[in-house]
Formats: sequence, structure tokens, C-alpha cells
Amino acid sequence: MTRHIRLAAAFCTLLLLALLVNATRIQIFQSRTYDGNPANRRHTIARYDQPRGAILVGGEAVTGSRDSREQLRYERTYKDGPLYAPVTGFASQEYGTTFLEHSEDAILSGTDSMLSPFPLWNDLTRAQNPGGDVLTTLNRAAQQAAYDGLGGRTGAVAAIEPSTGRVLALVSTPSYDPGALSGNGRAASRAWARLNADAAKPMLNRAVRQTYPPGSTFKVVTAAAALDAGVVSDLDAATDSPDPYTLPGTTTTLRNEGDGCVDAPLRSAFEWSCNTVFAKLGVDVGVRDMSATAQAFGFNDTRVRIPFAVSPSTFDTSLDRAQLALSSIGQYNTRATPLQMAMVAAAVANGGQVREPYLVERTTRRGGATVSTAGSRPARQAMRPSTAARMRELMEDVVTEGTGTNAAIPGATVGGKTGTAQHGIGNSGTPYAWFVSWAQGERDMEAKVAVAVVVEDASAHRGEISGGGDAAPIAKAVMEAVLGS
Repeated sequence: MTRHIRLAAAFCTLLLLALLVNATRIQIFQSRTYDGNPANRRHTIARYDQPRGAILVGGEAVTGSRDSREQLRYERTYKDGPLYAPVTGFASQEYGTTFLEHSEDAILSGTDSMLSPFPLWNDLTRAQNPGGDVLTTLNRAAQQAAYDGLGGRTGAVAAIEPSTGRVLALVSTPSYDPGALSGNGRAASRAWARLNADAAKPMLNRAVRQTYPPGSTFKVVTAAAALDAGVVSDLDAATDSPDPYTLPGTTTTLRNEGDGCVDAPLRSAFEWSCNTVFAKLGVDVGVRDMSATAQAFGFNDTRVRIPFAVSPSTFDTSLDRAQLALSSIGQYNTRATPLQMAMVAAAVANGGQVREPYLVERTTRRGGATVSTAGSRPARQAMRPSTAARMRELMEDVVTEGTGTNAAIPGATVGGKTGTAQHGIGNSGTPYAWFVSWAQGERDMEAKVAVAVVVEDASAHRGEISGGGDAAPIAKAVMEAVLGS
């Protein structure tokens, strides 16, 4: 009898050991396989089992969470959703995340190990931290001014602080309410289908994900390249520029919308946006130096993150002289996001230095303890400081007596550049109205804001003045909002 008891005990011990070995195999060696299995809903259920952290603007939350009392318990909510959609993006139980909701998902969802004071303990217990908060660099008044200024028109606005690179406003219209996509029911499915079928593309972030021909606003880059290269040394000297200008190696002629551009000095050519002068200047500077200057401003940079990705702005580096002439006035293959053109204006205002733009000031735990901060941002020299000083002078002239007078702010120093970008087959499309600018208050030691505005459906004539008529008032409102803050 004792022998049978021993055998039974040994057998039970073997079964127990086999059970422990199998549990170890599953929980340690195969845990990743099971965790990543699409049929495993535990992570999804846990993800939505607590409120998501908040995205804040000016210290106030523009996102929240709603208890749906379903298996995926908490759904994302948005305050002023269309206003901040290009910044927050959406957090959907069905369609994933975009923009800050995506790039800062680990903080917001509570899965970032930095949120736990004892990360090893959390790994052992598989405890989940409360979602942290993301504090943005946005200026609430500037964001609202940009959104109101665009109104019902299609376009975008980007504003940054020149000395730091802090993004102060990022607006794209038409917009949408991200909250419509938060759940996983039929309402979210209908909203998703409707938004994707909308020809106006409300979910497209035109401020950072759409590139446009920058038109005459690119003449800021061309003028800087000409001054840096020594092609122009005197702002008031004749430039030996014919009107019309025959593109090199072709019989095609380039003309201006107005008169007075024959041999116009750089000052008046910039003030009245003479295409012929800047096309010839680009050719005189040459592909190498034009490309180097454009790239110093940020063109052709595929690594820009704010922290979500920004579509690269492009300047073709393999051009013949005729193509270079057109590229130098912001046409041909030259393309730019509004954020990139805001960086161009900021470089002029900041002594020739370009600061990398960023949108997140800091992240915190639920209780407010700081997890990470933006820190200092690297700078690169886009042009000589002496060139930047002369570019400031040229941009100020545009606002005081040129095509950008609608951007003038009493008591402040404002520099700007208007632009109208042709596009479509045979340039048949309604021209895009552009305006880039910067502003410095009378008591400020440095420029406080640089802005770029593009309006796709501007209701103006095809001349350069459309940038001053449609886009400049929007830029003025944004600059006033920042200076008033």
C-alpha cells in the first residue's frame, strides 16, 4: 500500500512540475507571442479601462474622457475639436491615433515606463499607471485668431516663436471634430466614411502635411542667397534685369504683373515682387548656392518632427537654368508647407538662425510632476547675420509701403512678404494666396512671432496683391494676438 502511495505522490509531483514548466514557458518565453496575438483583447480592454491623459493649451485641457460603461470603457472627448484637430489629431477605439494623440500615446495612455516611480515593480505586477498629460506650446489666442481669420475658406496657418522654435498656432481648414471618431459603434463608422469621402479633405493637416508652391514668398530665400553670395551688395543698386525676361536656353518669356521692374534694385523689386528680377537673381546665384541656402532654411529635410512628422518641403537640386529661374520665384518644383515658410520668416527675424520647431513644452504625470521637457533646441545658420539684418529691412518695407500694408500693426515693427502661387494645368487653378511675416512689439527686445498663411480659395485677382488682400489680414490677427499676450 505504501509503495502505491509513493508512486502516486511521485506522479503528482511530476504533474506539478510539468504544470510549472508549462506555465513558465507560456508566461516568460511565449508571452510576447500571446501578447501580440490579435485575438488577445486584454491589452485593448486595459487600455480603455481608465481615462486617457489630457492635452493642454495655455494650462487648460482641450481633451477629456467619457465613461461609456461598455467593455472598452473610456472614450476620448474634445473641447473645441475642430479648432485643435490639426494639433491633437484623434484617438479612436476603432481607427487608432494621429498627431499628438499618436506621438504622445505612451504618455497619454499610461504605458510609458517614465510615468512610474517603480517601473520594475510595475513590470512584475503588470499594474498600469494613470495617463500623463501633454502641455503644448500653443498660444490659445493666436490659435483662435488663425481659425477665425480663415473662416470658411480652405487654407492653413502656422506661427512660431523665432528665438525658440515654439509652435504658437497650427490651424488647418476645413476641419472636423475628432470626437466623432472616438468610439467603436455605428456613429464612428459613419463619421469615418463621411470624412474620408469629403472632397474638402477635412482630416488633411494642411499646415504640416500639405506642400504648396510658395510663389513669391520664396523670394525671401532667393534674396538671402543673392546677398550671401555677393551677387547683390547694394539694396538700391540696379540689378540689370530686363522686363520681360527670357528664360535661359528657351524662347519663353517671364513677365511681371505690374510696371517698374526693369533693372529694379533689390529693395523695390522685393517691395513690389518683381518676378523678372528674382528669376534672374536665382540664375546668377546658381544651382549650388541656391540649393545650399534653401536647405539651410529647412528645405529637403525629411527629419522634421514637432513631435509628429512634417512633410518635407522641397527645392530641386538638379535643375537647368530655366528651371532654376522658375524655382527661384517659388514655382516649378519648389514646394513648401506653411510651417516651413513660417521658419523662413522666423530666420529673418532671428538674425539668420533657424530654430527647430516643437509643439510639446513638457509632459507630466497625473499629479503634475514633470516627466520630460522640451529643452534647448539646436539652431542652424540659414544666412549671415548681416544678410538677415538687410532682409529685415526689405520685409519691413513691404509692410510699410509695399504689397503687405494690410499686415501693419500700430506700435509694432512688422516685416512681411506677399505671394501668389500659380498651379494647375496651364496655371489655370485659382492662385494660392500667401503671406509670411514676423512682428516685434515696441517694448520687445526681439521678434515674438513669425507667421505663414496660405489661402487656397482666395477671392482675389491673379496678381501679387492677393497675398496682401486675403492672407495678410489673417497674419496680422495672429501677430496681434501673440503681441497682446
